[in-house]
Amino acid sequence: MKKIIILLILSLALPTSSWVAWAQASKGFTLVLDAGHGGKDPGALGKTGKEKNINLAVALAVGKLVEQNMKDVKVVYTRKTDIFVELNERADIANRAKADLFVSIHTNALPGKAQGRGSETYTLGMHRAADNLAVAKRENAAIMLEKDYENRYEGFDPKSAESYIIFEFMQDTYMEQSVKLANHIQKQFRNAGRPDKGVHQAGFLVLRNTSMPSCLIELGYITTPSEEAYLTSQKGVNELAQSIYQAIKNYKATIK
Repeated sequence: MKKIIILLILSLALPTSSWVAWAQASKGFTLVLDAGHGGKDPGALGKTGKEKNINLAVALAVGKLVEQNMKDVKVVYTRKTDIFVELNERADIANRAKADLFVSIHTNALPGKAQGRGSETYTLGMHRAADNLAVAKRENAAIMLEKDYENRYEGFDPKSAESYIIFEFMQDTYMEQSVKLANHIQKQFRNAGRPDKGVHQAGFLVLRNTSMPSCLIELGYITTPSEEAYLTSQKGVNELAQSIYQAIKNYKATIK
């Protein structure tokens, strides 16, 4: 009982960032890497490449770098092979692991002959631009491959703009830390020569139920030929993974 009272006092006395740092120092550090899509859900498609494969290659490469160089960090993967994992389960994996960070890795796409270049990072929130809504709609559409998704996601329709109103009222306890991580990621992408598409907010279901700082990365545009060639190359995978790894390392150093 005395320990519980002390923890409650600390949680009230410390600012959010200090409380997060204290909690992490007390229990160690766990990173969850989420390779978006997988299995029957290929994600966005290029001329030859599939988003699910790019996401997995980069997630595994990031995890390897962390495991080799950050011995005090435990890495948990939502998937390590080409399997389908439901969006709610991805968040549940992170929550069960009592993770300190959740990083969801994705690949962007544009309709028709539209061209796009660069990397961007999202935190949970209300989209402020039509482009952000379009990205959220595409990524959230994965729930339509799940059984009984209408009931399991309480009537959420990933194609309907009205469904996203709920994100306007959501208060993210970890917003400050999530944005800090996202900024670190974009800085490293810039250092690697990637066009900087910035940090944004949008209503991603995979981030909605996570109980820790979290972000979703869009590595690049698979529907742009030059981007697809980069994303599917070993050079591209290595550079993107190195950027994300360095960002995680730098973020972790700031919360000690």
